[in-house]
Amino acid sequence: MGIKERRQRQFEQREQRFLEAARELIREDGLLKLQMSRIAERAEYAVGTLYLHFASKEDLLLALTIEQAKEHVELFLRVARWDASPRERMFAIGVADMLFVRRNPNHFRIGQYVFTEVVWGAASPERRAELLEANDPISAVVTGFINEAVGNGELELRGLSPEQMSVGLWALTIGTHNLVHAEGVMADLEVANPYRLYCRHLQTLLNGYGWKPLADVADESALDALIERISREVFPELCGDCRR
Repeated sequence: MGIKERRQRQFEQREQRFLEAARELIREDGLLKLQMSRIAERAEYAVGTLYLHFASKEDLLLALTIEQAKEHVELFLRVARWDASPRERMFAIGVADMLFVRRNPNHFRIGQYVFTEVVWGAASPERRAELLEANDPISAVVTGFINEAVGNGELELRGLSPEQMSVGLWALTIGTHNLVHAEGVMADLEVANPYRLYCRHLQTLLNGYGWKPLADVADESALDALIERISREVFPELCGDCRR
C-alpha cells in the first residue's frame, strides 16, 4: 500500500470515529445538544481536525444520514428481489420502512431534522447532493413497482407520473413516523398499534389508486397473513419486529 492509499484509509477511519462519536452523544444527550467541540473531544481529536472532515455540524448530520441510508436501501432492494406481485411488493416496502425506523429511531429523528430549512439550507451543496444520491435507489425501486403494475394492466396512473404517485405513499409513511415519534400523540388518539393502523391505511391508499388485486381492508386476518408472509419470506431475521 502506497503513502497516498494509507493516508486515505487513515482519513476514512478518522471520519468513522467522528461519526461514531456523534452517534454516541446523540444517544446520550439528544440531537439538539450535539456540539462539534464535544464530538472532537469524544473522538480524541482537535476541533480543527474535525472541521477538515465536515465543514459544519449540518454537514456532519447529513453524513450520519447518508451512512444509515445504506441499510435503508438494502431493505428495499430485498423487497425488489422478492418473488411477489407488484402490489404485494409495494406493501412490503411499507413494512420495510416500518422495520427500518423501529431499528434506527435516531436515524429517523436526524432525518427529520436535516430536511428542515435551517439545516438543509446551511449544509454544503456537495453533502446535499450526496444525500439525495444515496436515496436514489429507494425512488428507483418504488417507481419500478409502479411501472411494472402499469405494464401488467394492474394499475392506471390516471394522469399522474410514477414519481407523483409515489409522493402519496411517501407522505403517508413519513406522516405516520412523525406521529409515532411525537410522544403521547398516538396515546391521546387511543391508537394502540400505530404501525398496524399504517398498514391498513396503506392498503386503503393502494385500493384508492385502483391497484389490483384490490384488498379487503376490513379483513384483519388477511392483513395479518400478508405481514406474516413478508416477515417469513423477506425479513426472516426481523420477524419479531414485523409483528409489533
